[in-house]
Amino acid sequence: MALASGSTIGILGGGQLGRMLAMAAAKLGYRTIIFDPDAHAPAAQVANEHVVADYGDAAALEAFARRCDVVSYEFENVPVEAARTIDAITTVSPGPQALEAAQDRIVEKTFLNNAGIETAPFRTVDSDDDLARALAEFDGNGVLKTRRMGYDGKGQRVFRGALPSVTGGVFASFGSTPLILEGLVSFQREVSVIGARSANGYVVSFEPAENVHQDGILRSSSVPARISKFTHDAVNDAVCAILHGLNYVGVIGVEFFVLDDGKVLANEIAPRVHNSGHWTEAACAVSQFDQHIRAITALPLGEPFRHSDCEMENLIGEDINRIEALCCEDGVVVHHYGKTEARPGRKMGHFTRLSARSS
Repeated sequence: MALASGSTIGILGGGQLGRMLAMAAAKLGYRTIIFDPDAHAPAAQVANEHVVADYGDAAALEAFARRCDVVSYEFENVPVEAARTIDAITTVSPGPQALEAAQDRIVEKTFLNNAGIETAPFRTVDSDDDLARALAEFDGNGVLKTRRMGYDGKGQRVFRGALPSVTGGVFASFGSTPLILEGLVSFQREVSVIGARSANGYVVSFEPAENVHQDGILRSSSVPARISKFTHDAVNDAVCAILHGLNYVGVIGVEFFVLDDGKVLANEIAPRVHNSGHWTEAACAVSQFDQHIRAITALPLGEPFRHSDCEMENLIGEDINRIEALCCEDGVVVHHYGKTEARPGRKMGHFTRLSARSS
């Protein structure tokens, strides 16, 4: 049975994704409480309440949990222990196991491979010697990343044709933290799929979006993606396997590399609503945010039908100053995140340009 109107949804994290989740919850008649240590968190502007506390504050987490009928999160770096503390009191959706799978890149890729989903080759790196050996296996080519944390291209270094001699001091330069080397992949394009699973195991997915990244940050997502039916089916099958494998409840974002032959390699799992799914709020009757709220409250999942072709573009840093001009254009849906300081590389908002559906 669905949560009754007026029930309270807790959201761990108060960034733009939490903000959009709170807005979707309000549309469906739910209250929201944001838990975020930042007193100026953007999501707090549109939520009913805001708990300002650290994610390691067990007493604050427990008090928060007792006031919520269900709790979710807007970013995958919420400490797993925080999610477990809450889950002992009230339901956390998606469950803590989804955080565990996504927070460590070795664990994530091992899970994907065990589920029959291919990824780029990878090796664990815990020293300069490990890096030298891994690079030798990958012909000197690879992307070195921190196993934990890191987003929008942070915590990464690319090697192309590198010799073992270049690895000296690299591990220390990353703070001597556990790393992963992923083999470089020659791919045709990048796509992502936003999928959702209800507590009864029903799965629906939005159409794959074709993504363009710049400096490690998503710049745009276009739908329909330029992929074959074979590729379309492959990514949807992979997302379905991931959702069932994690006993997942809620919305997930999964990124893929599309190879020249149409086959795909999974890149990353995001156990939450995802930047590349923002287009759904403008081009679908049910957005990814609506879908997530429906899933975690046991409301029926919506039909992910797309009524328009579209391109979503992030407004990064000073790009936010384009809003007035964008509002003069027909067929453009603009979303400001309520952040007051426009810093380089900071996502300040996005817009989606709609056009007549061609497929």
